[in-house]
Amino acid sequence: MTFTEFKTILQQITDPAERLEFVMDFGRSLPPVPVGAGAVEIRGCASKVEIYRDGKNNYFGAADSTLVRGIVAVLLSMVQGKSADQIRGMNLYGELNDLNLQLGAGRMNGASGIISFLEGM
Repeated sequence: MTFTEFKTILQQITDPAERLEFVMDFGRSLPPVPVGAGAVEIRGCASKVEIYRDGKNNYFGAADSTLVRGIVAVLLSMVQGKSADQIRGMNLYGELNDLNLQLGAGRMNGASGIISFLEGM
């Protein structure tokens, strides 16, 4: 599912708990980091988060929390297939905020760490 498809479906869900459940379900579709890929662990996340980009701008991620895995899936769906320059031209934080997920300060801090990493690739 693309980010646009995800966002369209999410906008139809009004219950905050169901919205987070949808994010967690989306995280189940996150492609695993290829074995031996040398993923980078993201600092600032309470959960263990790893992200990897191959040479073709394909992004992979992992997280040890179901909700955080969903957040990683959402963010990676935003950047899938995009170059580092294209990502730097995006407003990932704004896009995430527009989803109105009510993540709380701790998870938003972790999301900010992921976004900073993606923008610095």
